[in-house]
Amino acid sequence: MKKKTIIDLFEASVAEYGPKTFLLEKKTDRFEPTTYAETKDIALKTGAGLAALGIQPKQTVSILAEGCNDWITSELGLLYAGAISVPLSIKLEEANDLLFRLRHADVCAIFVSKNQLPKIRKIREQLPLLKHVIVFGNVALENDEKSLADVMALGEKYLAEHEEEFLAIGRSIQNDDYATITYTSGTTADPKGVVLTHRNYTANVEQSLSRISIPPSYRTLIILPLDHCFAHVVGFYIMIACGASVATVQVGSTPMETLKNIPVNIREVKPHFLLSVPALAKNFRKNIESSIRAKGKSTERLFNFAMKVAYEYNQDGYHKGKGWRIMLKPLVALFDKILFSKVREAFGGEMRFFVGGGALLDAELQRFFYAIGIPMFQGYGLSEATPVISTNSPHYHWHRFGSSGKILIPLDLKILDEEGREVPTGQKGEIVIKGENVMAGYWKNPESTADTIRDGWLHTGDMGYVTDDEFLYVLGRFKSLLIASDGEKYSPEGMEEAIVDKSPYIDQIIIYNNQSPYTGAIVVPNREALRRELDGRSVSEEDRAAAAAVIIGDEIAKYKSGGVYGEEFPDRWLPAALAIVDEAFTEQNGLVNSTMKIVRGKVETYFKDRIDYMYTPEGKLLKNPKNIESLKKLGV
Repeated sequence: MKKKTIIDLFEASVAEYGPKTFLLEKKTDRFEPTTYAETKDIALKTGAGLAALGIQPKQTVSILAEGCNDWITSELGLLYAGAISVPLSIKLEEANDLLFRLRHADVCAIFVSKNQLPKIRKIREQLPLLKHVIVFGNVALENDEKSLADVMALGEKYLAEHEEEFLAIGRSIQNDDYATITYTSGTTADPKGVVLTHRNYTANVEQSLSRISIPPSYRTLIILPLDHCFAHVVGFYIMIACGASVATVQVGSTPMETLKNIPVNIREVKPHFLLSVPALAKNFRKNIESSIRAKGKSTERLFNFAMKVAYEYNQDGYHKGKGWRIMLKPLVALFDKILFSKVREAFGGEMRFFVGGGALLDAELQRFFYAIGIPMFQGYGLSEATPVISTNSPHYHWHRFGSSGKILIPLDLKILDEEGREVPTGQKGEIVIKGENVMAGYWKNPESTADTIRDGWLHTGDMGYVTDDEFLYVLGRFKSLLIASDGEKYSPEGMEEAIVDKSPYIDQIIIYNNQSPYTGAIVVPNREALRRELDGRSVSEEDRAAAAAVIIGDEIAKYKSGGVYGEEFPDRWLPAALAIVDEAFTEQNGLVNSTMKIVRGKVETYFKDRIDYMYTPEGKLLKNPKNIESLKKLGV
């Protein structure tokens, strides 16, 4: 097999695209470019600086920073030095979370931004293996901390004397050498370190490009944290392979300030595509709908009518404009010109599409973005697969709403039943894959590795099926199955996504059934939407909470037989009891992980008393005292 490491991939692109812009970063008033050739120069000085400090090949070096040029060049630099990258989420607040990862991965050096430095200072004494703290940005250094500029100066000097010796390290890296240890977003006590090799990455880049093409003229703005495996592969390694340009969000002095920079930066960078996860997609949609509402009732009515026409014309994307619907094409084009093109201006006006990943993305959300002319192409993957397994894409016959798209090439995928037997096309079971993108294993965890990779096949733990025309549908986690009292099983995730996306009154929902006679749900309401609705109904102050409970109950009832969405889910699995709560699932209370996914088990433990109450005669009533109390606390 031909040697193709991340260094090989990068060097080939520098040779082809040297003078072309690779990185875009805004530190003052505008985005400044860095070319491919300049990036290589910075990466080599950084890597040589590590070698000068005594960092040996195969040692582990961490990065804990907001997305920026230094993040990307430091990772390339440490890879040139033969080291293994341990990217860390800036959302890791607790000392024990950071401590666990830094200790478990035997990290000997860390690149850290000035905003994240206080976290490392707090725990430095508990990390005897951590010899070097290298800081991005200008900040007063303590003890033996070093600035990135100082390390690069060391590297420049080192290269003057040992250039060939240093470059030989990068050239000697083999396909199976470890590139990164990426920690899963701990939904259990101890997160697992996913070990990905150089070839895992370059193979997944090649596989992804079998389904999606990125011209060298394209730009993206990486909104997702760079420690994400998804951001690594689709955000910058694919871009490197294609000679395209990568911008990062301007870092503010607080996380909130950085967040506020995103819409501004999108308009400045004018990206051709963005990476998204469902939580981000929902925020984008809410912002679009709010700005339409702010323009008055007539604009809102026109927008809603235009969306209906576009939905009818587009169908599921795969059958766009088929049959009589071709007659709608001029009307759709008109609405695109007078309405949707204006919406796209908020994204810079150059946006072609989103690439969605990270979790299930409801078909309704895909329909919305397709209608406004920025399709959101849902993909599927997991860190253990580096991460992309399948994707929808701009190619006409390669996307269908609700699906996770076409399986990458070359990649073997099969669907297995509970006994491990392969099932026929169209039947659901566990998704199992084999390919060069399958991880090397879990760091220092042979038991979990053996359990997850069997005979070279990666058992994803996700349930899904493949259609006759080779679209993959992912139905949720095997482990999150609802189990009724008669032993029948059902995955709740598609139902949860649909309810949240279609109901303006429900922000979050977890559906629950653990061998019970009926299904229940924990519901986090949308206070503002409920307030607006109740204000319009002129309900008396003392009746508002009860009326709000009925509104939420009616939203669930829409999915029952005869309801607006009556055909979508089996009646028996719809929640018959609701626990309406006044506290959202967030990272702060530990109910959402760093990739913005709700951690089902933790929600169930956190609200155990409310779940138990749902299965009492009083708790099954919609307007029970605890639901009314929660709604009053929310001030609906």
